[in-house]
This record gives sequence, C-alpha cells and structure tokens, in this order.
Amino acid sequence: MLRSGLRAGRRNPIVQAMMASLRDTGVWIFDLDNTLYPASCNLFAQVDRRIGDFIAGHFGITYEEARVMQKRFFREHGTTLRGLMVEHDVDPVPFLDYVHDIDVSPVAPCPGMADALNRLPGRKIIYTNGSVRHAENVTRQLGIDGCFEATFGIVEAGYVPKPDPRPYDILVNHYDIDPTRACMVEDIARNLVPAHALGMTTVWVRSEADWSRPDAGGVGTGNHIDHTVDDLPAWLEEVAG
Repeated sequence: MLRSGLRAGRRNPIVQAMMASLRDTGVWIFDLDNTLYPASCNLFAQVDRRIGDFIAGHFGITYEEARVMQKRFFREHGTTLRGLMVEHDVDPVPFLDYVHDIDVSPVAPCPGMADALNRLPGRKIIYTNGSVRHAENVTRQLGIDGCFEATFGIVEAGYVPKPDPRPYDILVNHYDIDPTRACMVEDIARNLVPAHALGMTTVWVRSEADWSRPDAGGVGTGNHIDHTVDDLPAWLEEVAG
C-alpha cells in the first residue's frame, strides 16, 4: 500500500513520525528528469523528439519509422540507447551528445529546493538514466548544482539503465552506501523496485504517465513504495525541518 506524506499536515503525529525517521537518512538518491523539476516543464518532449531524429538520421529512415523503433527499444531494453547498443552496436557518445542538446529554459529556478537540499541531513547523489552533462545543465538551471556530492549517470552505470538491478549494486558499492540508511526518490515507480529490494526507503513523485505509475508500470500495487509526494520541494522542506 502506498503511504502518502505531507498532505496530512505538520500536526499529524503519524506524519511527524515519518518525517523524523527520514531525518536519520544517511544518503539521499535522486532521479533527475521529472523528479527534481516538475514534469509539466516537458523537457522530455525535446529529448524524445531528438531521439527520433537521431534514429531516422542514423538508419536513413522516416521519422515515423524511427518512432516505432524508438518505442520498441524503450519497451524491450529499458532505454532507447540500450536497444541501439545491444541490437545495432551504436556508439553511445554521439547519441547522448545529440539527444541532450536541448533548451532547459522551461525549467524555472527553485530557490526553495536548493534551501531544502542544503538543510537536508545526509549525502545527496543524483542517479539518472541520462548523462552527467544533462544533469549539470538541468541542476544549474534549477539553481541546485552545488547541492550534490556526485551524479551517477548512464555512462557510470555501464550503459545499463534503471530498473536493471546491476547498476544499483554498482552505485551502492562505488559510493559506499548502506542501503538501509538510504532513500531513493523517483518519478517512475518501477525504478524503485530494486531500491526497495536492497532495503532503501523509497519515495515516488506522483505522475499520471502510464509508464510512471505503479499500477500500470508492470510492478503491481506499489507495495515497494514507502512515500508518495506531489510537491517534492515542499516535502523536502518538511523533512529538513
């Protein structure tokens, strides 16, 4: 069962107990896209279009044909890039450079997020299926680029995307993380399954996208989710106290 936070208010003793337990977190692991900034910014629409354009140009096919290939790769391999690498031995470097060459101005700076992250106890790491360069561009636009110890991107994960469990193990070992004292925050519910299996506290940033929800993402009822939030900056402010 999903357990929601914040909405019940500061005076609710259950909410207060939840917030107090989260303040003992040693490492916070944040997804990037549609998590640290609102999905309403629609940055992924730009990335999505450029992925289709890249495939069309690489294979010399129409954009419509490329879209079919793109979505099949996403379904079968977790990311389009993984499908291109596995099935066609595509070089990931020019792909990532091309698809993340986007306009991040739709993302509004968020001073409240920066303040909450700086007051939040524990280490903070970004874990994204995107590139470090993309994470740097987005966090700089948000004004939170100085809030994180590191970014663990798709290159650092050996180009194996979430929710494959293997890069989670790499992340934990590389940064010497005790999963039982770690909290992972994500907008795609299925990406929290390996985190939960490792013993992490899990936070789902609610999304209505079919591929993000626990009931439509192939992960059942969402019993692997500990907290559900709608407004991440406000929730982090509550946790930071």
